[in-house]
Amino acid sequence: MTTGVLVMAYGTPASADDVEAYYTHIRRGRPPTAEQLEDLRSRYNAIGGLSPLRRVTEAQRDRLATALGDSFCVELGYKHASPFIEDAVATLPDDVIGVVLAPHYSRGSIGEYVERLGHPTIESWHDLPEWIEFQAAAVRSELEALPARTAVLFTAHSLPERVLAGDRYEDELTTSAGAIAARAGLDDWALAWQSAGRTPEPWRGPDVLEAMTDLDADSVLVCPQGFTADHLEVLYDLDIAAKQHAEKLGIAFARTPMVNDDATVLGALAERLRSLSR
Repeated sequence: MTTGVLVMAYGTPASADDVEAYYTHIRRGRPPTAEQLEDLRSRYNAIGGLSPLRRVTEAQRDRLATALGDSFCVELGYKHASPFIEDAVATLPDDVIGVVLAPHYSRGSIGEYVERLGHPTIESWHDLPEWIEFQAAAVRSELEALPARTAVLFTAHSLPERVLAGDRYEDELTTSAGAIAARAGLDDWALAWQSAGRTPEPWRGPDVLEAMTDLDADSVLVCPQGFTADHLEVLYDLDIAAKQHAEKLGIAFARTPMVNDDATVLGALAERLRSLSR
């Protein structure tokens, strides 16, 4: 029998014409103001017009499909763009398992994917040894070209404080950052947050820019462990906004590369999916 696998991800506009509909979906049906829409478009333009996230996510799906082999039927479903999770799962066999292309669980993000799929899902893979080694190797490699007094910040997407009450998200982030730091031989590191939503409610901090301001270092290396692909929150929020902030502070800035479609990491994730299907 063939097992269906739904690979789930956040999603991104397929074209410039889709940006408003995408933003409206993120806002749960509330259209953005003209100012909000222009701000998002300007950030896309700053990274080349659109995010590469769709292309990267499709490559990640293909890596997983290749590693799983012919006894698995692998499809991709997005949270905020077409093909949506519900539409994609309808094309799969009745026996379905799922995975989200984000390593850390939180009720407010991964929990929604799991609920919408309604089938067994790998809720978290922040402890995947191959993923930890990828991150540690990336940290070691970037540090070779940086000054001795380099601070390392591990970042992830911030969430509202109300969502994080009693949640395991921060615990998983702290655990994986500690494991990466130990493998990389770091004595000094910190956890920071980024890309908070533009809403009046409090979001978890410190924001990465605030954390950078408080550093006593000659340079900063950011490891965005909460993400797996090059996309707006990495290419703009870090490579542009955080880098510019570092320049104002008079310190050097570097960022570790994303997993993207790394064959070793995604091959190991495929094995975890295989185990879930047994």
